[in-house]
Formats: sequence, C-alpha cells, structure tokens
Amino acid sequence: MIDKTVASLAEAVAGIKDGATILVAGFGAVGAPDELADALIEQGARDLVIVSNNAGNRSNGLAGLIIAGRVRKVICSYPRSTDSTAFDDAFKAGKIELELVPQGTISERMRCAAAGLGGFYSPVGVGTKLAEGKELREIDGRAYVFEKPLKGDVALLKADRADRWGNLTYRKSARNFNPTMAMAADLSIVQVREIVQLGALDPEAIVTPGIFIDRVVAVGGRR
Repeated sequence: MIDKTVASLAEAVAGIKDGATILVAGFGAVGAPDELADALIEQGARDLVIVSNNAGNRSNGLAGLIIAGRVRKVICSYPRSTDSTAFDDAFKAGKIELELVPQGTISERMRCAAAGLGGFYSPVGVGTKLAEGKELREIDGRAYVFEKPLKGDVALLKADRADRWGNLTYRKSARNFNPTMAMAADLSIVQVREIVQLGALDPEAIVTPGIFIDRVVAVGGRR
C-alpha cells in the first residue's frame, strides 16, 4: 500500500544531510514551508545551499535557518525586502554567499532539471555581470547566455491538501514555485493543511501528481 504520510515534522525532515542543496518554495511569505524549515533547524543539518525566490522573511522559516547559521549560500532572485534583516545581517558580516538569478531564469533552470534537460539559452543577463563566466552564443543575430539546470537534493514545499499517495492541490497564489520544485529534487517533502482520503481530490484540480512527492506531513487541520 502506498502511503507517503509521516507522523511529524521531525520525521519529514529526517536524513537531510549537511551540505545539501535545498529548494525552498514560496513567493515572499506566501506558500512558504515555514514549519518544515523550522523543523530543519531542530534536525541540525548545516552548510546548506538554499534555492528560493527570496532570502527569507522575519525570523522564522528560511530566515530562521539563516539566523541559526545553517546556510552557507543562497541562490535567489530577491535577497532583500522590507523584513529580510536575517539575510542582510549575515551577508554584511560575510557569513553567507549569494548567487543572484533573475526570477524567470531560476524557474526555468529548475524546470530543466525536472525535465532532464542540459540547460537553455536565454537573452536575459547578456552584457551584465550575471553572464560572467558563462557560455555566450549568437542565434539569428541575437546574443544568448547558457544557463545550466538547477537541481535540488531536497525540496521543501507547501500545499493545501494531499492524499496519502502525495497528490497535491494548492490555494491560489500559494502555488507559485511549489510544482516546479517538487519535480526538480531527489527528495520532495510537503507540508499540507489537510490530508484527505483517496478519491476526495478532484483529479482535474490536482496540480502536482504524487509520483513527484516522497513525504507528506499535516500541519493544521485534520489528518
């Protein structure tokens, strides 16, 4: 019997190794798996490379990992926001590395990893520091920079509802990077509001099929 549910957040993040590359979903605080990130602090993994749209908000979730000194590098599109003091302080102190990647590029790099592609050519970043050290090619008279796939060892995700097979539905804009990240990591872990019985989810409403999910944990609502 396929059952991907786990009983606790601690069980959900068990086995994540030091130095892992972790895809952390969310657009700002929306759709961010803060409880899973908090559990990872307790789990103890360190020297992490975090891939996310932004570099954390306030002092919990991803920001909490940075404050705890567990993050070596952040790969993101928007490292600074009105409440990104955790990253700001760590970066100014030289305690964390940053790789800045345009938002569409970071998404497409992960999609390439999910699809098993070797990368793609993009006009974004040509002639800027973002293209330094990367292959350039002219196609039909236009310059492009080659971007490599971006794969995670682990993806930390947040969805609205799941069944025990790991099929997921999302709530509105909380969907954001979650579906792409779910496909682009070796181990995909999702926190959900509610775990429902098989057949309770409308097949037409399922965004992420369970084949891409490894562990499901309920955070709030009934199991």
